[in-house]
Amino acid sequence: MNAQTKRTLALIGIVGLLATATITIVVHAQQEKVSSSYGPTNQDMTFEQIKAARLAVKAQRAKEHMDLLNSRYALARKTTSEVAMSGGKPVPVGPTAKLSGVTWAQLDKMAPDQIKEKGLFPYKPLPFADHAEGGMLFPAMTLKLLPRLTRFDLDFDLPEHVLPDPAPAIYLTTRPDLGDVAKGRIITINNYYEIFNGILNPKQLEGLRLLVTQFPQQQFNATEDRRTDRPDGVLGVTCLDCHVNGHTNGANHLVGDIRPQEFRHRIETPTLRGVNIQRLFGSQRALKTVEDFTEFEQRAAYFDGDISMAIKKGVNVLDRGSQVHFMAEFLAILDFPPAPKLDIYGALESAKATPAELRGEAIFNGRARCASCHPAPYYTDNSLHDLKAERFYKQELVNGMMMAHDGLIKTFPLRGIKDSPPYLHDGRCFTLEDTVEYFNLVQQLHLTAQEKMDLVAFLRSL
Repeated sequence: MNAQTKRTLALIGIVGLLATATITIVVHAQQEKVSSSYGPTNQDMTFEQIKAARLAVKAQRAKEHMDLLNSRYALARKTTSEVAMSGGKPVPVGPTAKLSGVTWAQLDKMAPDQIKEKGLFPYKPLPFADHAEGGMLFPAMTLKLLPRLTRFDLDFDLPEHVLPDPAPAIYLTTRPDLGDVAKGRIITINNYYEIFNGILNPKQLEGLRLLVTQFPQQQFNATEDRRTDRPDGVLGVTCLDCHVNGHTNGANHLVGDIRPQEFRHRIETPTLRGVNIQRLFGSQRALKTVEDFTEFEQRAAYFDGDISMAIKKGVNVLDRGSQVHFMAEFLAILDFPPAPKLDIYGALESAKATPAELRGEAIFNGRARCASCHPAPYYTDNSLHDLKAERFYKQELVNGMMMAHDGLIKTFPLRGIKDSPPYLHDGRCFTLEDTVEYFNLVQQLHLTAQEKMDLVAFLRSL
Protein backbone atom coordinates (compact mmCIF):
# COMPACT_ATOMS: atom_id res chain seq x y z
CA MET A 1 0.00 0.00 0.00
CA ASN A 2 1.53 3.29 -1.09
CA ALA A 3 1.59 6.51 0.89
CA GLN A 4 -1.21 8.13 -1.17
CA THR A 5 -3.56 5.21 -0.50
CA LYS A 6 -2.81 5.36 3.23
CA ARG A 7 -3.61 9.08 3.30
CA THR A 8 -6.86 8.49 1.41
CA LEU A 9 -7.98 5.72 3.79
CA ALA A 10 -7.07 7.85 6.81
CA LEU A 11 -9.09 10.74 5.42
CA ILE A 12 -12.09 8.44 4.81
CA GLY A 13 -11.79 7.21 8.39
CA ILE A 14 -11.78 10.74 9.78
CA VAL A 15 -14.81 11.69 7.66
CA GLY A 16 -16.60 8.59 8.90
CA LEU A 17 -15.88 9.43 12.51
CA LEU A 18 -17.10 12.98 11.99
CA ALA A 19 -20.29 11.72 10.35
CA THR A 20 -20.93 9.30 13.21
CA ALA A 21 -20.34 12.03 15.75
CA THR A 22 -22.70 14.34 13.88
CA ILE A 23 -25.42 11.68 13.81
CA THR A 24 -24.90 11.03 17.53
CA ILE A 25 -25.22 14.74 18.33
CA VAL A 26 -28.37 15.07 16.20
CA VAL A 27 -29.99 12.01 17.80
CA HIS A 28 -29.02 13.24 21.27
CA ALA A 29 -30.46 16.67 20.49
CA GLN A 30 -33.71 15.06 19.32
CA GLN A 31 -33.95 13.14 22.58
CA GLU A 32 -33.47 16.20 24.78
CA LYS A 33 -36.59 17.88 26.12
CA VAL A 34 -37.23 21.24 24.51
CA SER A 35 -38.43 23.89 26.94
CA SER A 36 -40.92 26.18 25.19
CA SER A 37 -43.05 29.11 26.28
CA TYR A 38 -45.91 27.65 24.23
CA GLY A 39 -48.08 24.58 24.59
CA PRO A 40 -48.78 22.22 21.65
CA THR A 41 -51.64 23.83 19.70
CA ASN A 42 -51.50 21.27 16.88
CA GLN A 43 -51.97 17.92 18.61
CA ASP A 44 -50.84 14.76 16.80
CA MET A 45 -52.95 12.56 19.10
CA THR A 46 -56.70 12.00 19.29
CA PHE A 47 -58.77 12.60 22.40
CA GLU A 48 -58.96 8.86 23.05
CA GLN A 49 -55.17 8.54 22.82
CA ILE A 50 -54.59 11.52 25.12
CA LYS A 51 -57.11 10.22 27.65
CA ALA A 52 -55.52 6.75 27.62
CA ALA A 53 -52.06 8.24 28.16
CA ARG A 54 -53.27 10.34 31.09
CA LEU A 55 -55.14 7.45 32.71
CA ALA A 56 -52.06 5.25 32.37
CA VAL A 57 -50.11 7.50 34.76
CA LYS A 58 -52.98 8.68 36.99
CA ALA A 59 -52.67 6.12 39.79
CA GLN A 60 -48.87 6.37 40.10
CA ARG A 61 -48.85 10.17 40.08
CA ALA A 62 -51.63 10.24 42.69
CA LYS A 63 -49.71 7.83 44.93
CA GLU A 64 -46.52 9.88 44.67
CA HIS A 65 -48.41 13.05 45.57
CA MET A 66 -50.29 11.50 48.49
CA ASP A 67 -47.02 10.03 49.78
CA LEU A 68 -45.60 13.56 49.76
CA LEU A 69 -48.64 15.01 51.56
CA ASN A 70 -48.57 12.25 54.18
CA SER A 71 -44.86 12.83 54.76
CA ARG A 72 -45.46 16.53 55.33
CA TYR A 73 -48.84 16.68 57.08
CA ALA A 74 -51.14 14.91 59.53
CA LEU A 75 -54.18 14.61 57.26
CA ALA A 76 -56.63 13.13 59.78
CA ARG A 77 -59.68 15.27 60.50
CA LYS A 78 -59.24 17.62 63.44
CA THR A 79 -61.69 20.48 63.99
CA THR A 80 -63.04 22.54 66.86
CA SER A 81 -66.61 22.97 68.08
CA GLU A 82 -65.71 26.28 69.73
CA VAL A 83 -65.80 28.30 66.52
CA ALA A 84 -67.33 27.80 63.07
CA MET A 85 -67.09 29.43 59.66
CA SER A 86 -69.84 31.94 58.89
CA GLY A 87 -71.65 29.25 56.91
CA GLY A 88 -71.54 26.84 59.87
CA LYS A 89 -68.69 24.50 58.93
CA PRO A 90 -66.30 23.61 61.80
CA VAL A 91 -62.91 25.34 61.68
CA PRO A 92 -59.90 23.01 61.20
CA VAL A 93 -57.30 22.89 63.97
CA GLY A 94 -53.54 22.49 63.69
CA PRO A 95 -50.69 22.68 63.35
CA THR A 96 -50.90 19.85 60.83
CA ALA A 97 -47.30 20.06 59.56
CA LYS A 98 -45.07 17.18 60.63
CA LEU A 99 -41.67 17.82 62.15
CA SER A 100 -38.69 15.51 61.65
CA GLY A 101 -36.71 14.81 64.82
CA VAL A 102 -37.29 18.23 66.41
CA THR A 103 -40.00 20.05 68.35
CA TRP A 104 -41.47 23.44 67.43
CA ALA A 105 -39.54 24.96 70.34
CA GLN A 106 -36.25 23.46 69.13
CA LEU A 107 -36.91 24.52 65.56
CA ASP A 108 -37.63 28.05 66.77
CA LYS A 109 -34.11 28.32 68.19
CA MET A 110 -32.37 27.31 64.96
CA ALA A 111 -30.98 29.76 62.41
CA PRO A 112 -32.35 29.70 58.83
CA ASP A 113 -29.11 28.16 57.49
CA GLN A 114 -29.31 25.33 60.03
CA ILE A 115 -32.91 24.56 59.13
CA LYS A 116 -32.02 24.65 55.44
CA GLU A 117 -28.97 22.43 55.75
CA LYS A 118 -30.81 19.78 57.78
CA GLY A 119 -33.95 19.94 55.60
CA LEU A 120 -36.21 20.64 58.57
CA PHE A 121 -38.44 23.44 57.23
CA PRO A 122 -42.02 22.13 57.49
CA TYR A 123 -43.66 24.52 55.03
CA LYS A 124 -41.90 24.10 51.70
CA PRO A 125 -43.77 25.09 48.52
CA LEU A 126 -46.70 22.78 47.78
CA PRO A 127 -46.76 21.03 44.39
CA PHE A 128 -49.92 20.60 42.33
CA ALA A 129 -51.60 17.17 42.39
CA ASP A 130 -49.73 16.39 39.15
CA HIS A 131 -47.40 19.31 38.72
CA ALA A 132 -46.22 18.36 35.23
CA GLU A 133 -49.86 18.44 34.08
CA GLY A 134 -51.42 21.39 35.94
CA GLY A 135 -54.81 22.92 35.20
CA MET A 136 -57.90 23.84 37.19
CA LEU A 137 -58.79 21.24 39.82
CA PHE A 138 -61.94 21.25 41.95
CA PRO A 139 -62.62 19.55 45.32
CA ALA A 140 -65.00 16.60 45.58
CA MET A 141 -67.49 18.65 47.61
CA THR A 142 -67.91 20.94 44.58
CA LEU A 143 -68.08 18.07 42.09
CA LYS A 144 -71.02 16.59 44.00
CA LEU A 145 -72.98 19.74 43.22
CA LEU A 146 -71.38 20.58 39.85
CA PRO A 147 -70.36 17.25 38.24
CA ARG A 148 -69.54 18.98 34.93
CA LEU A 149 -66.26 20.09 36.56
CA THR A 150 -64.97 16.51 36.96
CA ARG A 151 -61.63 15.71 35.32
CA PHE A 152 -60.92 12.15 34.22
CA ASP A 153 -57.20 12.42 34.84
CA LEU A 154 -56.86 14.00 38.31
CA ASP A 155 -58.53 13.94 41.71
CA PHE A 156 -58.36 16.77 44.23
CA ASP A 157 -55.70 16.24 46.86
CA LEU A 158 -56.57 18.05 50.11
CA PRO A 159 -59.01 16.66 52.72
CA GLU A 160 -62.38 18.40 52.87
CA HIS A 161 -62.09 19.47 56.51
CA VAL A 162 -59.30 21.93 55.61
CA LEU A 163 -61.41 23.57 52.88
CA PRO A 164 -64.02 26.35 53.08
CA ASP A 165 -67.74 25.77 53.45
CA PRO A 166 -69.14 23.96 50.35
CA ALA A 167 -71.85 26.62 49.99
CA PRO A 168 -70.37 29.76 51.60
CA ALA A 169 -72.52 32.57 52.92
CA ILE A 170 -72.97 35.69 50.78
CA TYR A 171 -73.02 39.14 52.40
CA LEU A 172 -73.75 42.33 50.47
CA THR A 173 -72.49 45.80 51.36
CA THR A 174 -75.71 47.22 49.89
CA ARG A 175 -78.07 45.04 51.95
CA PRO A 176 -76.47 44.04 55.27
CA ASP A 177 -79.98 43.64 56.69
CA LEU A 178 -80.39 40.46 54.62
CA GLY A 179 -77.55 38.61 56.31
CA ASP A 180 -76.55 35.51 54.34
CA VAL A 181 -78.29 35.77 50.97
CA ALA A 182 -77.17 32.29 49.83
CA LYS A 183 -78.80 30.39 52.73
CA GLY A 184 -76.98 27.16 51.94
CA ARG A 185 -77.39 27.37 48.16
CA ILE A 186 -74.66 27.54 45.51
CA ILE A 187 -75.43 30.36 43.09
CA THR A 188 -75.52 29.11 39.48
CA ILE A 189 -77.03 30.10 36.14
CA ASN A 190 -80.12 28.10 37.16
CA ASN A 191 -81.02 30.10 40.26
CA TYR A 192 -79.17 33.45 40.28
CA TYR A 193 -82.15 35.38 38.88
CA GLU A 194 -84.80 34.15 41.27
CA ILE A 195 -82.49 34.71 44.27
CA PHE A 196 -81.18 38.19 43.36
CA ASN A 197 -83.94 39.78 41.28
CA GLY A 198 -85.26 42.65 43.36
CA ILE A 199 -82.05 42.84 45.43
CA LEU A 200 -79.55 43.90 42.75
CA ASN A 201 -79.88 46.64 40.19
CA PRO A 202 -79.99 45.63 36.49
CA LYS A 203 -76.25 46.17 35.90
CA GLN A 204 -75.29 44.12 38.96
CA LEU A 205 -77.73 41.38 37.95
CA GLU A 206 -76.27 41.22 34.46
CA GLY A 207 -72.77 41.14 35.94
CA LEU A 208 -73.74 38.21 38.14
CA ARG A 209 -75.19 36.40 35.11
CA LEU A 210 -71.82 36.66 33.38
CA LEU A 211 -70.03 35.46 36.51
CA VAL A 212 -72.10 32.24 36.48
CA THR A 213 -71.90 31.72 32.69
CA GLN A 214 -69.59 28.96 31.39
CA PHE A 215 -66.74 29.84 29.06
CA PRO A 216 -64.00 27.61 27.57
CA GLN A 217 -60.85 27.03 29.61
CA GLN A 218 -57.61 25.08 29.14
CA GLN A 219 -58.94 21.76 30.50
CA PHE A 220 -62.67 22.39 29.96
CA ASN A 221 -63.38 22.94 26.28
CA ALA A 222 -64.24 21.13 23.04
CA THR A 223 -60.73 20.33 21.71
CA GLU A 224 -58.99 16.95 21.65
CA ASP A 225 -56.67 17.84 24.53
CA ARG A 226 -59.40 18.66 27.05
CA ARG A 227 -59.43 16.84 30.40
CA THR A 228 -63.15 16.13 30.58
CA ASP A 229 -65.12 13.47 28.76
CA ARG A 230 -67.77 15.57 27.05
CA PRO A 231 -67.02 18.30 24.46
CA ASP A 232 -70.60 19.58 24.26
CA GLY A 233 -72.37 22.47 25.99
CA VAL A 234 -71.96 21.16 29.53
CA LEU A 235 -68.28 22.09 29.41
CA GLY A 236 -66.56 25.29 30.36
CA VAL A 237 -66.03 27.01 33.69
CA THR A 238 -67.55 30.06 35.32
CA CYS A 239 -65.89 32.64 37.54
CA LEU A 240 -68.00 31.44 40.48
CA ASP A 241 -67.03 27.78 39.96
CA CYS A 242 -63.78 28.58 41.81
CA HIS A 243 -64.95 31.69 43.65
CA VAL A 244 -68.10 29.89 44.72
CA ASN A 245 -70.73 32.31 46.03
CA GLY A 246 -68.19 35.10 45.67
CA HIS A 247 -65.93 33.36 48.20
CA THR A 248 -63.77 30.27 47.48
CA ASN A 249 -63.96 26.48 47.60
CA GLY A 250 -60.21 25.83 47.70
CA ALA A 251 -59.96 24.99 44.00
CA ASN A 252 -56.40 25.36 42.72
CA HIS A 253 -54.33 25.58 39.57
CA LEU A 254 -50.87 26.73 38.44
CA VAL A 255 -49.95 30.35 37.78
CA GLY A 256 -49.82 31.20 34.09
CA ASP A 257 -46.97 33.70 34.18
CA ILE A 258 -43.93 31.49 34.94
CA ARG A 259 -42.00 29.12 32.68
CA PRO A 260 -40.79 26.38 32.55
CA GLN A 261 -43.50 24.19 34.06
CA GLU A 262 -41.58 23.01 37.12
CA PHE A 263 -41.11 26.61 38.32
CA ARG A 264 -44.81 27.46 38.19
CA HIS A 265 -46.49 28.05 41.55
CA ARG A 266 -49.59 26.31 42.81
CA ILE A 267 -52.30 28.91 43.47
CA GLU A 268 -55.28 28.52 45.81
CA THR A 269 -58.42 30.41 44.85
CA PRO A 270 -58.73 33.48 47.12
CA THR A 271 -62.02 34.86 48.38
CA LEU A 272 -63.66 37.73 46.51
CA ARG A 273 -65.16 39.14 49.70
CA GLY A 274 -64.03 42.71 50.25
CA VAL A 275 -62.91 43.31 46.67
CA ASN A 276 -64.18 46.88 47.02
CA ILE A 277 -61.39 47.81 49.47
CA GLN A 278 -58.57 46.12 47.54
CA ARG A 279 -56.20 47.90 45.15
CA LEU A 280 -54.17 44.97 43.81
CA PHE A 281 -55.52 41.85 42.13
CA GLY A 282 -53.91 38.48 41.52
CA SER A 283 -51.69 36.72 44.06
CA GLN A 284 -48.54 37.97 42.35
CA ARG A 285 -49.65 39.84 39.22
CA ALA A 286 -50.44 43.20 40.89
CA LEU A 287 -53.15 44.14 38.40
CA LYS A 288 -54.54 47.51 39.37
CA THR A 289 -58.32 47.02 39.01
CA VAL A 290 -60.73 44.13 39.25
CA GLU A 291 -61.79 44.98 35.69
CA ASP A 292 -58.20 44.45 34.51
CA PHE A 293 -58.10 41.14 36.35
CA THR A 294 -61.39 39.97 34.82
CA GLU A 295 -60.15 40.67 31.30
CA PHE A 296 -56.78 39.08 32.01
CA GLU A 297 -58.41 35.89 33.32
CA GLN A 298 -60.61 35.49 30.26
CA ARG A 299 -57.95 36.32 27.67
CA ALA A 300 -54.95 34.47 29.09
CA ALA A 301 -55.03 33.04 32.62
CA TYR A 302 -57.89 30.66 31.76
CA PHE A 303 -55.48 29.11 29.24
CA ASP A 304 -52.31 28.86 31.35
CA GLY A 305 -51.18 32.27 30.12
CA ASP A 306 -50.83 30.92 26.56
CA ILE A 307 -52.49 33.32 24.10
CA SER A 308 -52.11 30.91 21.17
CA MET A 309 -53.85 28.18 23.18
CA ALA A 310 -56.62 30.62 24.04
CA ILE A 311 -57.32 31.21 20.35
CA LYS A 312 -57.48 27.47 19.67
CA LYS A 313 -59.75 26.60 22.58
CA GLY A 314 -62.22 29.47 22.32
CA VAL A 315 -61.13 32.63 24.11
CA ASN A 316 -64.02 34.74 25.38
CA VAL A 317 -63.21 38.40 24.75
CA LEU A 318 -65.39 40.45 27.09
CA ASP A 319 -66.47 43.98 26.27
CA ARG A 320 -65.10 46.39 28.86
CA GLY A 321 -68.03 48.79 28.91
CA SER A 322 -71.04 46.50 28.75
CA GLN A 323 -69.75 43.30 30.40
CA VAL A 324 -66.56 43.72 32.44
CA HIS A 325 -67.87 46.79 34.27
CA PHE A 326 -71.11 45.00 35.09
CA MET A 327 -69.23 42.02 36.53
CA ALA A 328 -67.10 44.38 38.61
CA GLU A 329 -70.18 46.17 39.93
CA PHE A 330 -71.46 42.94 41.44
CA LEU A 331 -68.05 41.96 42.81
CA ALA A 332 -67.72 45.36 44.46
CA ILE A 333 -70.69 44.74 46.78
CA LEU A 334 -69.47 41.38 48.16
CA ASP A 335 -68.91 42.03 51.85
CA PHE A 336 -66.82 40.41 54.56
CA PRO A 337 -68.75 38.27 57.07
CA PRO A 338 -69.94 40.04 60.23
CA ALA A 339 -67.37 40.43 63.01
CA PRO A 340 -69.48 41.43 66.04
CA LYS A 341 -66.47 41.85 68.34
CA LEU A 342 -64.82 44.54 66.19
CA ASP A 343 -65.48 48.27 66.48
CA ILE A 344 -65.66 50.76 63.62
CA TYR A 345 -61.86 50.94 63.49
CA GLY A 346 -61.47 47.19 63.19
CA ALA A 347 -60.18 46.80 66.74
CA LEU A 348 -61.61 44.48 69.38
CA GLU A 349 -64.21 45.88 71.77
CA SER A 350 -62.82 44.88 75.16
CA ALA A 351 -66.29 44.25 76.62
CA LYS A 352 -67.04 41.63 73.94
CA ALA A 353 -63.63 39.98 73.51
CA THR A 354 -62.10 37.17 75.54
CA PRO A 355 -58.80 37.63 77.41
CA ALA A 356 -57.05 35.36 74.88
CA GLU A 357 -58.36 37.43 71.94
CA LEU A 358 -57.23 40.68 73.58
CA ARG A 359 -53.79 39.26 74.28
CA GLY A 360 -53.64 38.03 70.68
CA GLU A 361 -54.53 41.50 69.38
CA ALA A 362 -51.71 43.01 71.41
CA ILE A 363 -49.27 40.45 69.97
CA PHE A 364 -50.63 41.03 66.43
CA ASN A 365 -50.04 44.78 66.73
CA GLY A 366 -46.84 44.40 68.76
CA ARG A 367 -43.91 42.05 68.63
CA ALA A 368 -45.38 39.68 66.03
CA ARG A 369 -45.41 42.68 63.64
CA CYS A 370 -48.45 41.33 61.80
CA ALA A 371 -49.96 44.83 61.60
CA SER A 372 -46.96 46.03 59.57
CA CYS A 373 -48.52 44.36 56.54
CA HIS A 374 -52.06 43.71 57.83
CA PRO A 375 -53.27 46.97 59.43
CA ALA A 376 -56.86 47.44 60.61
CA PRO A 377 -59.67 47.85 59.73
CA TYR A 378 -59.45 45.39 56.80
CA TYR A 379 -56.08 43.97 57.77
CA THR A 380 -54.25 44.54 54.50
CA ASP A 381 -51.80 47.18 53.30
CA ASN A 382 -52.82 46.62 49.66
CA SER A 383 -49.23 45.84 48.72
CA LEU A 384 -46.95 42.90 47.96
CA HIS A 385 -44.12 41.51 50.08
CA ASP A 386 -41.33 38.99 49.59
CA LEU A 387 -40.82 36.90 52.75
CA LYS A 388 -37.74 35.21 51.25
CA ALA A 389 -38.79 31.87 52.68
CA GLU A 390 -36.20 30.17 50.45
CA ARG A 391 -33.69 31.02 53.21
CA PHE A 392 -35.08 27.94 54.99
CA TYR A 393 -35.03 25.24 52.26
CA LYS A 394 -32.89 24.02 49.39
CA GLN A 395 -33.85 24.49 45.77
CA GLU A 396 -34.62 20.99 44.53
CA LEU A 397 -37.07 19.20 42.25
CA VAL A 398 -39.84 17.43 44.20
CA ASN A 399 -42.71 15.64 42.44
CA GLY A 400 -42.26 17.71 39.31
CA MET A 401 -42.02 21.07 41.12
CA MET A 402 -38.89 23.08 41.74
CA MET A 403 -38.76 24.13 45.39
CA ALA A 404 -37.66 27.64 44.47
CA HIS A 405 -38.41 31.14 45.74
CA ASP A 406 -41.99 32.38 46.14
CA GLY A 407 -41.24 36.00 45.29
CA LEU A 408 -43.61 38.90 45.89
CA ILE A 409 -47.00 37.85 47.27
CA LYS A 410 -50.08 40.02 47.71
CA THR A 411 -51.11 40.96 51.26
CA PHE A 412 -54.56 39.39 51.46
CA PRO A 413 -57.14 40.93 53.84
CA LEU A 414 -57.51 39.01 57.11
CA ARG A 415 -61.12 39.98 57.72
CA GLY A 416 -63.14 36.76 57.88
CA ILE A 417 -59.94 34.71 57.63
CA LYS A 418 -61.33 31.71 59.53
CA ASP A 419 -63.64 31.09 56.53
CA SER A 420 -60.76 30.66 54.05
CA PRO A 421 -58.52 27.65 54.75
CA PRO A 422 -56.01 26.56 53.50
CA TYR A 423 -53.64 29.53 53.76
CA LEU A 424 -50.78 31.23 51.91
CA HIS A 425 -50.93 31.59 48.15
CA ASP A 426 -50.41 27.86 47.53
CA GLY A 427 -52.35 26.47 50.51
CA ARG A 428 -49.28 24.99 52.21
CA CYS A 429 -50.61 26.07 55.64
CA PHE A 430 -53.79 24.07 56.24
CA THR A 431 -54.88 25.89 59.43
CA LEU A 432 -54.45 29.19 61.23
CA GLU A 433 -52.15 27.42 63.67
CA ASP A 434 -49.93 26.36 60.75
CA THR A 435 -49.97 29.93 59.44
CA VAL A 436 -48.81 31.30 62.79
CA GLU A 437 -46.03 28.68 62.95
CA TYR A 438 -44.98 29.59 59.41
CA PHE A 439 -44.69 33.30 60.11
CA ASN A 440 -43.07 32.69 63.49
CA LEU A 441 -40.26 30.84 61.69
CA VAL A 442 -39.97 33.06 58.61
CA GLN A 443 -40.03 36.29 60.61
CA GLN A 444 -37.95 34.71 63.41
CA LEU A 445 -40.34 36.05 66.04
CA HIS A 446 -39.66 33.44 68.75
CA LEU A 447 -43.22 33.47 70.05
CA THR A 448 -44.12 31.27 73.01
CA ALA A 449 -46.69 28.48 72.75
CA GLN A 450 -49.22 30.63 74.65
CA GLU A 451 -48.61 33.64 72.41
CA LYS A 452 -49.25 31.50 69.33
CA MET A 453 -52.56 30.27 70.77
CA ASP A 454 -53.61 33.83 71.63
CA LEU A 455 -52.73 35.01 68.14
CA VAL A 456 -54.93 32.29 66.61
CA ALA A 457 -57.78 33.30 68.94
CA PHE A 458 -57.53 36.89 67.69
CA LEU A 459 -57.44 35.82 64.02
CA ARG A 460 -60.61 33.79 64.50
CA SER A 461 -62.39 36.91 65.77
CA LEU A 462 -61.71 39.01 62.66
